[in-house]
Amino acid sequence: MALRQTPLTCSGHTRPVVHLDFSDVTESSYFLISACKDGKPMLRQGDTGDWIGTFEGHKGAVWGVALNSEATRAASGAADFTGKVWDAISGEELHSFQHNHIVKSVDFSQDSALFATGSNEKLVRIFDLNKPEASPDIFSGHTSGIRHVLFFRNDTHLVSCADDKTLRVWNRSTKEEVQKVTFPCNPNSLEVSKDGSVLTVAYSNKVAFYDAESLNKIRECTIPSPVNSASLHPDKSIFVAGGDDLKVYKYDYQTGTEIESFKGHFGPVHCIKFSPDGELYASGSEDGTLRLWQTTVGKTYGLWKCVETGGLNDSFQKEVQAN
Repeated sequence: MALRQTPLTCSGHTRPVVHLDFSDVTESSYFLISACKDGKPMLRQGDTGDWIGTFEGHKGAVWGVALNSEATRAASGAADFTGKVWDAISGEELHSFQHNHIVKSVDFSQDSALFATGSNEKLVRIFDLNKPEASPDIFSGHTSGIRHVLFFRNDTHLVSCADDKTLRVWNRSTKEEVQKVTFPCNPNSLEVSKDGSVLTVAYSNKVAFYDAESLNKIRECTIPSPVNSASLHPDKSIFVAGGDDLKVYKYDYQTGTEIESFKGHFGPVHCIKFSPDGELYASGSEDGTLRLWQTTVGKTYGLWKCVETGGLNDSFQKEVQAN
């Protein structure tokens, strides 16, 4: 008897959910932040989806979010031309950095001292949070708006992708572009693997994996739908992807074969990401919800309970309106 995947539905947003991020595992489990076009990023308990708080202050759609590893700081980038840093415990706004166009992507360095933004100005910036009044370091070279930027190679570099069909690696000390990959169309999502060794990029109907040092392509898989986002499991055994056909897909990373797919959203999937322990993955959709999916269906974890009935492993799970 096959076990049915029952995602936990996290409601509360009123517009499409376009980006999400997890903290690392902390003393109190781990946390999840979501970016939404309603302008109100939300913080949740990562393993249950329970709502913790909403960051109030943006005056436009929020396109990118980040949590630092300890879940003490949150960041958001929005259509109001600001990148904001928040105290993730109190919800207080700590810094607001003005830009000249929409801020699409934000990220923290490992020590949480540096804050990176990527914007429709075609620029990557790094702000020093210990000296917030100081001018940021600026990295220029992209010829279109930047979709994603991440600290890279133990924070010695940055990696970004943009609507100029490129992925670029920047040396932080020289502020120079040192590597570039060109795609046949715009890359939609960018992820650095948990161990820092693999870049995962979704574009068109493909998910491509690159060696993080050489940028040589390791492999590429074709998905049955245009892909908006993909995420590699922390142990690099599987990856998940989501896109325009409303499904979330799970694939074997080594062989590229599809393991399973699930439909739960009522709109295209805009973002998908594994939790830091790899036990679940979260997806955000045009339908305004986040959903949490079990990596191993039927396992007792978080709000999912698994019971033995009549010798068959059957899971009883309820959809939780985690808000």
